Amino acid sequence: MLLMRGLVIKSTGSWYTVRTDDGRDIESKIKGNFRLKDIKSTNPIAVGDRVQIDMNSEGTAFISSIEERKNYIIRRASNLSKQAHIIAANLDQAMLIVTVNYPITTTIFMDRFLATAMAYRIPVKLVFNKTDRYNMEDRKAMEGLIELYTSIGYPCSTLCARSGEGLEALRGDLRGKVTLLSGHSGVGKSTIINQLVPGVNLRTGEISEYHNKGTHTTTFSEMIPLPDGGYLIDTPGIKGFGTIEMAGSEISHYFPELFKYSAECRFNNCTHRHEPGCAVLRAVEEGLISLSRYKSYLSIMDDQKESKYREEF
Repeated sequence: MLLMRGLVIKSTGSWYTVRTDDGRDIESKIKGNFRLKDIKSTNPIAVGDRVQIDMNSEGTAFISSIEERKNYIIRRASNLSKQAHIIAANLDQAMLIVTVNYPITTTIFMDRFLATAMAYRIPVKLVFNKTDRYNMEDRKAMEGLIELYTSIGYPCSTLCARSGEGLEALRGDLRGKVTLLSGHSGVGKSTIINQLVPGVNLRTGEISEYHNKGTHTTTFSEMIPLPDGGYLIDTPGIKGFGTIEMAGSEISHYFPELFKYSAECRFNNCTHRHEPGCAVLRAVEEGLISLSRYKSYLSIMDDQKESKYREEF
């Protein structure tokens, strides 16, 4: 057998496409004993992983080992409460594509993603798409969200993927980097990729007018090379973002504004729920911390107690 190194550029669940260091794409499977190692996730290998493969005479290969990850981002597997699902590994950044409407992206979903990315040291930019469809009320809501998240330290930009407005700035942010593109189904991820990468022709889905939710068009995760260098990681749209592997005492660390005020709490182990002398609660009451962000913090705290997270997040 021939041993080679490569990058996992596509995962369909049972097969992985590995791009070898000499530029070949090899269909690969995981070696049987690989799953027995202490990995409590539904997918021990993710797109973005660097791996070693054993080539066989048929032109396929077994993945025999995985190299150490720089970082990764995970969420709770929706069907298995105690297990994680690794979305992608070895990222330079993530772009969370959000829509104020068509479909609605809730602040709880956004905050869960942002907190998880911060826990795994992945910088995130919020990209507000579908600006062409917003009425005055939607635009006002978008401006309020941009003001909130910018004040916390998250860069935000606006985009109309359909017309291409705002696309040039996005292209510059992506150049030379490995970027995870994430968000609900229907927020326009496939349209964005089709605009950025000529000839890739990803399927785009319709929004259900009745439910105002998107339909899944991407069914597997894939790394797409960008013309100017770097990769976009396209993943299936996420319905809910259940957090996992977060200790209750650490959760406020992943909300920069809560962490800032928590230094002034009377108790070191303050949960920022009901304790006397809690500086976070005082800041919420005084409008220094947004109520929506505080509610998101509480929802993640509640994840620790529940065996299964609620899908609507």
